[in-house]
Amino acid sequence: MAERSLDMGKATGSIPVSRTMVYDSIIIGSGMAGLTAAVYAGRKKMNTLVLTKEIGEPFLAGYTVENYPGLPEISGGELMEKIKEQALKFGVLIKEECVISSIEKKNGTFLVRTIKGDNFETKTVIIAAGRMPKKLDVPGAKEFENRGVSFCTICDAPLFAGRDVAVIGGGNAALTSALDLISYANKVYVLQHREKFKGDELLQERLKKSGKVELINNAETREIKGGKFVESLFYEDLITGEKKELAVGGIFISIGQIPNSNFAEGFLGLNERGEIVVDCRTAQSTVSGVFAAGDVADLPFKQYIIAAGEGAKAALSAHEYLSKLENRNQKLD
Repeated sequence: MAERSLDMGKATGSIPVSRTMVYDSIIIGSGMAGLTAAVYAGRKKMNTLVLTKEIGEPFLAGYTVENYPGLPEISGGELMEKIKEQALKFGVLIKEECVISSIEKKNGTFLVRTIKGDNFETKTVIIAAGRMPKKLDVPGAKEFENRGVSFCTICDAPLFAGRDVAVIGGGNAALTSALDLISYANKVYVLQHREKFKGDELLQERLKKSGKVELINNAETREIKGGKFVESLFYEDLITGEKKELAVGGIFISIGQIPNSNFAEGFLGLNERGEIVVDCRTAQSTVSGVFAAGDVADLPFKQYIIAAGEGAKAALSAHEYLSKLENRNQKLD
């Protein structure tokens, strides 16, 4: 076995992270898919390193999860902590503050590079890098980021106590953001451009019963204005064509997410949405030995329980790939 050398940076685990050894698997990302893959890889005695910007999923941290089997109600942060502890129990190493810049094949193994210049070698790669919020492309949206425009109610909702605020989006993420804001905001407007909201009826009912939320359909956001801070949102009624203004002190954008797959461009097959193309049976990408799971993969239904299952599948497939590789090498010897 190659000599292990300490890699400077924040790492979790009992053994120092090594730049010189060849890992059995490197998992990129530590959300639901990534940490579940880590648990399964650890149980299979695979020498596994998780590289991640931060442990867990920031947008899940403060949410109450009610649809994870066997756990009727648990905070997202607590659920992720439990899975992380399971992974560590099986000897998996987790290195934080890592942003991946590229992956390349090297003499039958893979070289994973970070933007800080660290290189890690591995026999298999599992990409579970998740997604990032999609930006709103209207005048004022970029200018007022961190000055009233936010993407995370878990992070910023308390800052808007007593104000009228708006949430832009029509899916479950937007409706959940509105629920988060009820405890702080004076009034919450939820705007989306479709005729009907896509989010669950149960969430819509909760919002309506609160008495603090107004759901606005057929509303296309056109501009955000203010001084030092957000002061108003302008939208167009797509039925009447009328331009309307909402006086708000905060705007939360929840219009979808973009896969964190930019480091894989040119190396792996991506679909038109930037998701990594995988074999749904094995979770393998277009490159043998590289697997993908969770929101970064081209699979429907972006749900936590599905991400967990896909993470487990990716780890088991990686283990199977390693077993075949070892058998082939033994025959060559």
